[in-house]
Amino acid sequence: MKIKNIIKTGLAAILIVTATGCEDFLKEDLKNQLSPNNTFTSTYGFEVGSAGLYALTRAEYNTWGEDDAYMHGNACPYEALHVATDIVEAINSDGSLTNFANLTLTAEERFVGSYWNWAYSLIASANEILIFSEKNTNWDSPSDKVRFQAEARFFRAYAYRTLIYLYGDVPYVETILYDFQLNFTRTPKAEVLEHIIDDLDFASKNLPENPDNVKDGKLTRWAAYHLLSEMYLFQKEYVLAEKAALEVIDSKYFELMKTRYGVNKSKPGDVFSDLFIENNQNRKGGNKESVWVLQLEFNTIGGGTNSTDWTRRAWIPNYSGITGFVLADSLGGRGIAQIIPMKWWIGTKGTNLTDDIAGIYDGTDIRNSNYNIKRNWYYNNPAQTALYGKKCNITEQTWFSTKQLFPALTKFFYGRSENLSLSGSYRDRMKFRLSETYLLLAEAYLGQGDTQKAADAVNEVRKRAGAKQVNAVDMTMDYLLDERIRELVGEESRRFTLVRTGTLIERVKAHNSTIKDKISERDLLWPIPQSIIDSNRDIVFPQNPGYK
Repeated sequence: MKIKNIIKTGLAAILIVTATGCEDFLKEDLKNQLSPNNTFTSTYGFEVGSAGLYALTRAEYNTWGEDDAYMHGNACPYEALHVATDIVEAINSDGSLTNFANLTLTAEERFVGSYWNWAYSLIASANEILIFSEKNTNWDSPSDKVRFQAEARFFRAYAYRTLIYLYGDVPYVETILYDFQLNFTRTPKAEVLEHIIDDLDFASKNLPENPDNVKDGKLTRWAAYHLLSEMYLFQKEYVLAEKAALEVIDSKYFELMKTRYGVNKSKPGDVFSDLFIENNQNRKGGNKESVWVLQLEFNTIGGGTNSTDWTRRAWIPNYSGITGFVLADSLGGRGIAQIIPMKWWIGTKGTNLTDDIAGIYDGTDIRNSNYNIKRNWYYNNPAQTALYGKKCNITEQTWFSTKQLFPALTKFFYGRSENLSLSGSYRDRMKFRLSETYLLLAEAYLGQGDTQKAADAVNEVRKRAGAKQVNAVDMTMDYLLDERIRELVGEESRRFTLVRTGTLIERVKAHNSTIKDKISERDLLWPIPQSIIDSNRDIVFPQNPGYK
């Protein structure tokens, strides 16, 4: 997969990226020697540009490159949005996450810059499509223009969402920057958020309606409504957030998966584990819960590479370093344990640890079943006859020192038997699913003080999990945040959730012993990349408070 980048640099990060594509336009076979002026002259040309937007969006998870649309240049960028929160620690990391986890960030940190650059790359590409769509008159169908504009505005909103969560006030750009610019100013976050909502409102009215009529991975208006609900919550417009979430839920196009389905439905497991089995993410695979799925499938043009989405590697123990173990696809393949789960929520059940921590799951909650959290590990190397088949205990050392064995989320178990050392996940990723829409709805009801309706929304998710129903009297923000862990841990951007709900500092103080006495208001934002400040020579570009 190759993408032709036409770069006109301003603010050292705002890129004009022209992507090209073929076939179904999600499976990029990208051509060279194209420019906006000779590409955006027909519906086909805009399909080409649209493919580039999807490719850039997927590349949010890219690590080292391998011809992906964008690269962060180090391991596990997405997990930087999980450390320094209430769910994981980064112990003995290779260094890519250490400063994020320890709150020792500087403006020169790699992911601080690469997330900024990724977001503005996506914004520039979206702006290009929007501007050239106004110039083009050669459409196959009268509806093509507004459809491409809706896609572009969704992706622009998606990128600005990342920017305001991480950096606060950021420059708002909605044109093509052909000349180098040295005098950017920071647009207030509230104003950027209004632009995001305007874009998503447009997308929600103009993207395709029926998810059965689009190709896997393509946007529908329901993805826009889902994200619109989240952005209204960020704005504290709780009634509007409720309305947007209900648009998705009441559309009747989606349902929580409650019975076994997919490729392993006749094998041991449960319906929650089915969601994360290869080929079970998309609607055509029987999944009616997914609202938007990023296409990262194995060995497919336009899918994942060895450097795409290392979430699996980040969450899986480095078990193969223990004598008696060999790499196995049934154990998730080659894990490196960049992050490890905290005891307080996952519990110590089934380990050899002396402290008895129950965790946050009810006894009947299938999300805590052995199919979804692996706590029992057995030596699997037949060459080690004295060990083979025996249980290997999880200890304080294997969990918090060597990171070779700990309770692990099987939603990220994914190896390839033909090459167990493969790095990438190679499986489509559910970006939005209906269970989260229900939890956004509950957040909207909590914001309105209606704990009964909030409980009702949460209970829809808990019914599927076979968990005890929550009562209105117990329905608090803390409970909702715990429920998001039970349902979405590792999938949601945990930092975004805690920043949006205004709970990052209190949740860290309650659950993250490493930094509980260190976290402050400064840490609600990342620093502005130093390269951006240095390049903006004609006007002072202020750093976020507390950073040098």
